[in-house]
Amino acid sequence: MLRGGDIRKRFLGIVMVLAVLCGSLAFAQLPGGVPREETLIVDQLTGRVGTPSNFNLWAGWRWQDRGLQQLCCEPLWTVDYATGEIIPGLAAGMPIYNQDFTQMTVILRQGVYWSDGVPFTADDVVYTIDLEVKTPGLGYHGPMAEYVDKVYKTDDYTVVVELKKPNSRFHTYFLDRWGCLRIMPKHVFEKAEDPITFEFNPPVGCGPYKLKDYDPAGFWTLWERREDWDRTPTGMLYGMPQPKYVLFQAFESEEARILAQLRHELDMAQHTVEGLRVVLQRSNTVRAWRKDWPWVVNIDPCITGIMFNNMVEPYNIKDVRWALVLAINIVEYMGIAFDYMAPVSPIHLPPVPAYVEAFFQPMEGWLKNFELDIGDGQKFKPYDPDIPFKLAQAAKERGYPVPEDPEAIRAIFGIGWWKYAPDIAEKLLKKHGFTRDANGKWCLPNGSPWKITIVADVNVASHPLRNATAVAEEWRKFGIDVIVSPTEARETLILRGEFEVCDQWPASEPWGAGVDLSRTFNFWHSSLLTPIGQPVAQGPGMAARWSSPKLDTIIEKLQATDPFADIEETRLLGIEGLKILVEEMPTIPTYGYCGAVAWDEFYWTNYPGAENPYSQPYHHWPNFKYMLPFLTRSHTTTG
Repeated sequence: MLRGGDIRKRFLGIVMVLAVLCGSLAFAQLPGGVPREETLIVDQLTGRVGTPSNFNLWAGWRWQDRGLQQLCCEPLWTVDYATGEIIPGLAAGMPIYNQDFTQMTVILRQGVYWSDGVPFTADDVVYTIDLEVKTPGLGYHGPMAEYVDKVYKTDDYTVVVELKKPNSRFHTYFLDRWGCLRIMPKHVFEKAEDPITFEFNPPVGCGPYKLKDYDPAGFWTLWERREDWDRTPTGMLYGMPQPKYVLFQAFESEEARILAQLRHELDMAQHTVEGLRVVLQRSNTVRAWRKDWPWVVNIDPCITGIMFNNMVEPYNIKDVRWALVLAINIVEYMGIAFDYMAPVSPIHLPPVPAYVEAFFQPMEGWLKNFELDIGDGQKFKPYDPDIPFKLAQAAKERGYPVPEDPEAIRAIFGIGWWKYAPDIAEKLLKKHGFTRDANGKWCLPNGSPWKITIVADVNVASHPLRNATAVAEEWRKFGIDVIVSPTEARETLILRGEFEVCDQWPASEPWGAGVDLSRTFNFWHSSLLTPIGQPVAQGPGMAARWSSPKLDTIIEKLQATDPFADIEETRLLGIEGLKILVEEMPTIPTYGYCGAVAWDEFYWTNYPGAENPYSQPYHHWPNFKYMLPFLTRSHTTTG
């Protein structure tokens, strides 16, 4: 189990293993003998592909980050959280709704061709939606069957979808944000006997690359730039992708991934924070997203934290949930969880720049004045705006070069978090009959010892397990017996509600662009409450099995707004929804997800770093194809 001092121990352990292995591994041979200087090599986030020959991502999980979503497929729209844009891909612009949101019209981009030379048209879109409606087992059958009355084209580049009921966010099913309903090539799928078992091999897409080769054992997938790249949305929008080849490589260990990058056999990688430190120390050609500390990507639109099962006692009691928040010393917590490199968040949103401006800053006055009723007519204001400066001091004490500018400190560490107030936590618990035994350990109202088991991820480097480890240490210090239980069955247990506390994301990730928080709120609507034992559709949010009549009202109001026209109304509804989540605290948001990406500049340069964030920075996101036209060959490999 990862504990407070283990981050530094892991760092030293990696260094020792590297010292042993550095002289023992041979230089990797590229598959197919493709030229290294024309190839961009990236690691595959989700690891070795379990179904190497199957590329049918409409019919289940197919390791879509092997290049399928990043290079082969082109969606109607894509979110870029670094720029705040929604990028029209196969669509020529944003969707057009009628007044009551029962009809959506999409104008398609003209001149696009599938990778096998067939033109992309409205027929492909109509076919995809119609097939999803008719075919249980396809990934988007549920929402398409629920909403679509009929779909048709009015010409080769105009699609109309008539809905059974109003939905102002219907287009978001086609909005790529690490997953969406992507458009099928009609001419390929209509020849398949069964769209569920069809392997879609070779895959045919409208993206700028086509499949060249793959490893039958699932360790690598190689893509080649299309000769007609200019007939793809990527080429039309941004120009020619610079690498002729892109290789996705899975590694069996962190040390193997680090060694590959140190040997210039891996250009783009996502490491653990300890691995990132090793690579930066040992290479003079590798850089991180930030060129200086804290190095990591801190604009990811994902909030990490702790989830309660609100259908399990005593976590169905708001005061108990808040007591557990106030029993956390977030300064100690962040030292354990991520070595002070991530920004904290007191609300159920990641503190990315666009959300800081739209939500965090406007809510700060409310947060400072927010009060808890601790009983006997007493009130307590739990918010602490000085947390970022306390975190900065702790990071300085670890020897990190923390800036002195207050705004720079808040940008790195967040705007604030909740006070460490174990005395107030005690009062909240005693309101509900909790007691301490002779050893100071907490007992439930029935007198039995309070024991918490946290269902956790098995990956010691993951943000979920880091959160679980940190919160366990804080709650133990408060007097609760806590067990962290990493298990391969984590996802199943969480979806089925067979847990009391877990390390799942505390809220569903927002879109990352614009001010529409419907993606975060929708999964808490009371209509989606699911009994324990029945799986929910999505872990973040839904698995907490919580709802609120107040939040239902916000969700329903959001559904009646136009996200493109009613921007200020949408933002203000978002703020009201976030206030409800703070008051109720159904889950605990702790810090924004941070990615320890490393880029080797030996072969390629002009990556989208913090100083020039022209694109989101991850090679596993679907936007990766939009980054590739901006990469440049390094002077070390050009003549």
